[in-house]
Amino acid sequence: MFKTYTFPSVIEGNNTDLRNVSPDLINGLKIYHENEGYVIGNLALTEGVSPHRNINSAPDELDYSLLLKSGLLLANQKLGNPLTVTTGFPFSTFQLYKEQATGQINANHIIDYEAATYGGGSRKNVQVEIDGVQVIPEVIGCAIALRKGMQKVDGNFFVMSLGYGTLEGLLSTEGGIVQRTSLSTYGLRYAVNLLEKELAKTYYLELKTEHQIDVAFQKGVIFLNRKRIDIKSMRDKVIRQYYEDVVSPAMRKAFNDNDFTMSHRMFLAGGGALYNQLVDCFKEEFQDVLELEVAQEPQSLASRGYCINSAQLNGGMKGNAVGLDIGNATTIVSIYDENNTVSESSIPAEY
Repeated sequence: MFKTYTFPSVIEGNNTDLRNVSPDLINGLKIYHENEGYVIGNLALTEGVSPHRNINSAPDELDYSLLLKSGLLLANQKLGNPLTVTTGFPFSTFQLYKEQATGQINANHIIDYEAATYGGGSRKNVQVEIDGVQVIPEVIGCAIALRKGMQKVDGNFFVMSLGYGTLEGLLSTEGGIVQRTSLSTYGLRYAVNLLEKELAKTYYLELKTEHQIDVAFQKGVIFLNRKRIDIKSMRDKVIRQYYEDVVSPAMRKAFNDNDFTMSHRMFLAGGGALYNQLVDCFKEEFQDVLELEVAQEPQSLASRGYCINSAQLNGGMKGNAVGLDIGNATTIVSIYDENNTVSESSIPAEY
């Protein structure tokens, strides 16, 4: 039903001549902004020294602009013009950035990029035309995907979006969301930073950026001073600490007994839902209260919900509908695929 394209949300300035260093565009993203070159995503991780991204950055900041251009470029290469785009922000920043992001996206874009990185010739530019834009809260994108995507969930349910920068949650009913139940708090970054502090007690981290630590966090292994260090047990410990210190108190504040009488189901989404230790923490707390389920392909759920929203926005024309999730850890582009359900992702299926 969908194709999803995923790359790490990191950038780094780079004006060196990079040729044939990646197999395709998604792994060889190099975008020019004001005539300066920037490597994006996987290319920034392989060719860069300090790949980074500001957490919950504003739409007019450089990193957001470059990730936006990268997502639009990938969508354009798959669908052509024009595009109808839906994207989102956490509840904590949605009202602040909604109008700004809408205005920034709703324009004709000239995207200047390097094709030589994947053997595609030389520097090129492409015009991307936009015929519709909507910005919605991220967790609502998840709820749309659950109701109208592959799973076709009906009735009332809780949805928790376990993102890197922000954790979001709410109660969704067939009549709409229950605004009072919406919560927004620290995401998995909290646990990654705890892990970094623990590692720093014993090892020199070689000036690694937060996002490089996050990649190691995902893999459960880090290489320091030419040594392979298994960090899975340490990761499990900080995930549990994160749940007990941040996640559980936030839910206790947002959800009351009346909410639990309205629904007996909870769906987990976002990259955090791929960590078994975090899912187990939810199961332990709600084993006698809720049926807990990890959404199908949870890391791309919001993006797929955005894509469904785009098709609704343009009158059902799926051929130019795009869901663009510019996350703090990963950026995900979703488009419709009427023949197959395919995910092209740089993230392991399970951490």
